[in-house]
Amino acid sequence: MPSEVNPYRKNLGDRDPQEVISQTAGRLHDLVQHLGPAGLERSYAPGKWSVRQVLCHLADCEIAFSFRLRQALATPNHVVQPFDQDLWAKPYRTLDGFAALATFSTLRMWNLALLRTLAPEDYPIPVTHPERGAMTFATLVETMAGHDLNHLGQLEPLASYLA
Repeated sequence: MPSEVNPYRKNLGDRDPQEVISQTAGRLHDLVQHLGPAGLERSYAPGKWSVRQVLCHLADCEIAFSFRLRQALATPNHVVQPFDQDLWAKPYRTLDGFAALATFSTLRMWNLALLRTLAPEDYPIPVTHPERGAMTFATLVETMAGHDLNHLGQLEPLASYLA
């Protein structure tokens, strides 16, 4: 069930967050291969980001999640540092989508390696998000997975349309 703490939870349903996280890079690679360079400039809706810009956003988010996960594990009662995605997005018009996908994929592989080392008692570790309030390490992982599904849901129809 979605909550103010994790608005992306609704995208997960009863899916395992770590399984979703482990599949996203492959799904994005397939999508990019299908769309090709010209397809990366397509937008999923009028006035919305292009595929390339979404890939840049996902790379930036993976950087943020990398830091959040590690800080949550290392710092008792860690306060998550939020960021303004629109301000981060300013250079996306000129950044390379293929480089963004490579960055995302590499960081995701590293984050998965971290998650696979954790014990069940690591998931209830408390963290606080200044805008969303109290949450846990598990909420951060669920947010990653739900965020992935949100953007895959925007992009995958573009590949179907071109099929």
